[in-house]
Amino acid sequence: MTYFGGTVEIHGHRGARGLRPENTLPGFAHALELGVHAIEFDVGLTADGVVICNHDQVLAPANLVDTAPAVPGDPLFPYVGRALRDLTFEQVRTVDAGVRTPAPFAATQRPVPGTPLPTLDEACTLLGAVPDVRLAVELKTDPGWTARDVERFTAAVGDVLAAHGLLPRTRLLAFDWRVLGAAARHVPGAGRVALIERKTLVPGTEWLAGLPPEDPVGVALAAGATVLSPEHDLVTSALVEDAQALGLPVVTWTVNDPIDMGRLTDLGVDAIVTDHPDRLRAVLRARGLPVPAQALLPA
Repeated sequence: MTYFGGTVEIHGHRGARGLRPENTLPGFAHALELGVHAIEFDVGLTADGVVICNHDQVLAPANLVDTAPAVPGDPLFPYVGRALRDLTFEQVRTVDAGVRTPAPFAATQRPVPGTPLPTLDEACTLLGAVPDVRLAVELKTDPGWTARDVERFTAAVGDVLAAHGLLPRTRLLAFDWRVLGAAARHVPGAGRVALIERKTLVPGTEWLAGLPPEDPVGVALAAGATVLSPEHDLVTSALVEDAQALGLPVVTWTVNDPIDMGRLTDLGVDAIVTDHPDRLRAVLRARGLPVPAQALLPA
């Protein structure tokens, strides 16, 4: 049994990370053109309060390259390797996100030189123009953040989404489940996705907002989740059945092997997050399952 219209949804991971630079407008556009149900991407907050699309809490050398300082003699330059929260939007905007390809995708990802990290506002402008595609926005925090900072960040994300009228099409994702509670208070119009992986399901964990890890389905529901999103190697038929029985769709990540895509489809997951939406489309078509329409974007 699936919850998202009776089919397995295709969610493009960080856009289409296997094919275009991650968390960039060209990556999002390429995923839309391939045809996906949702675009998954990550956001962080700059020192001056701008919500930026970026995966890590630091500017990672795996996929980002410095160009020039925002102002001559800037003592914080180079910026790559520094925490996003320590840098202003002007500083972050100088970084090129389109030329450095992480090793696993060297053979398949096409570089797009001169591509900056987009703001959430810019991402919303692009994605908002394609009405059938949803946004899956992961807020990058960790248990070391203060509760006040979590609340402030979540509210800032919600403000941008609300300004674009996108809350009904959006789900907010987090490993730090305090975000789920903050989202219920500040962004009640959006869905809330409880992310889990092995490191967040250990005794004494601080990731689950003080809840015990032994029953991930039950505690996700208690934390206010509307969707459960486990790493793919945690997915079993029992987990899927238990979650769906409580009304929680199961969205699994990050799946790039067609064999794994088929196995997870057979287990009844509701959606698969992938760096290669093209591969998942082929798997679903081969099984006679529907795939989403390809978006036609302005030239």
